[in-house]
Amino acid sequence: MPGARCVRRPVHAYAADVTKVLIDCDPGIDDALALALAAGSSLDLVGLTTVGGNVDLSLTTANALALREFLELGDVPVTPGSAGALMRHTVRAGHVHGATGLGDVTLPAPRRGPAPGHAVDFIVETLRARPGEITLVAVGPLTNLALAVRREPRVVEWARDLVIMGGSYTRGNHNPAAEFNMLADPEAAAIVFDAGWTVTMLGLDVTLTAVVTRQVLERMEPLGRLAGLLVPAAHSYGVVTAESGPAIHDACAVAYVLDPSLFTCVPAVVNVETAGQFTRGMTVTDFKVGDRRANALVATSLDVKGFWDLVIGAYERLAARLG
Repeated sequence: MPGARCVRRPVHAYAADVTKVLIDCDPGIDDALALALAAGSSLDLVGLTTVGGNVDLSLTTANALALREFLELGDVPVTPGSAGALMRHTVRAGHVHGATGLGDVTLPAPRRGPAPGHAVDFIVETLRARPGEITLVAVGPLTNLALAVRREPRVVEWARDLVIMGGSYTRGNHNPAAEFNMLADPEAAAIVFDAGWTVTMLGLDVTLTAVVTRQVLERMEPLGRLAGLLVPAAHSYGVVTAESGPAIHDACAVAYVLDPSLFTCVPAVVNVETAGQFTRGMTVTDFKVGDRRANALVATSLDVKGFWDLVIGAYERLAARLG
C-alpha cells in the first residue's frame, strides 16, 4: 500500500505557531493517558468537552474534572456534552475501563465543577472565535462533533484540523467489524466523515502497536506523583509483559498533533456503515481514491520507538512540574 510520513496540511495564514487544541473525550483510561501527554507537551489546550462513551456522561465528566486538577491544567474549561448516541441504543465499555471509567486509578475528587452550557455550543463558539487556529482532537464517540456540524456547518472551515482516534481499515475491537468509538454512534461518525473536511483517522491499525511493555512501564515508574496515574492505568487496562501490553489508543491522536511524522498516512475515502447487521460501525476504507475527493487521511503505521520517546519525554516534563 502506498504511503508517506504524515505532514501537517496547509492551514490559515494567521494560525498561531503554538498549536491550540480542543479535546473531545470520554475518560476512560486511555483518555487519561492522552490528557497527560497533552499536559506535558507544548500544546495550548483551550478546552475539554465530554461525551458519553466508555462510561456514562456523568462519569466521563467527573473523570475529566478530576484529571484537570490532578494534571494541573489550570482554568481549562470542562464542558459536558451528549449523553448518548444520536439514534440507537447506548454502547458502553465498562468491562474494559471499570465501573468508574478509570480502572484501578484513584484520583482526588475534583473541587471545581464543569463549565456552564453544552459541549456542542462550546465547540461551535470556540471555533467561531478563532477560525483556523484550533485543532479538534476527538478520542470518543463523535456525537458532539456531529451535532456541532449540524448546528453550524462552518465549523468544518473554522477548524484547523480534525484528528480522531477511531475506526480501522482492517478489523474491529468491540466486535469483528467495528472499533468502539465508531460503534458507539455510527450515525454521528457518518455525519462527521461526510461533512466536507479531511478527517485524520488514527485507527486500531496503528493504535494497537502503541503498547505498554515492561520496558515502557519501567520508564513510567520513577515519575513521582504522575506515576500514580500512569502505572495503575497500564495495569488495569491489560497485562504488561516484556513483549506486549495494553495499547494506549487515545494518546496516538495527541501524538499525531505533536509530531505527524511518526505516522505513515494514506489518503482514502471512508464511509461508516450504519445499517449492516454484522458490520454496523465499520469504517469502510477505500484507498483507491481515483477521481473522488479523499475525505480522510488514514494512518497505516507508527514509529513505535519514536512514539514512546515523545510520550515519555512529555510525561517526564509533566512529572517534574507535578513533583
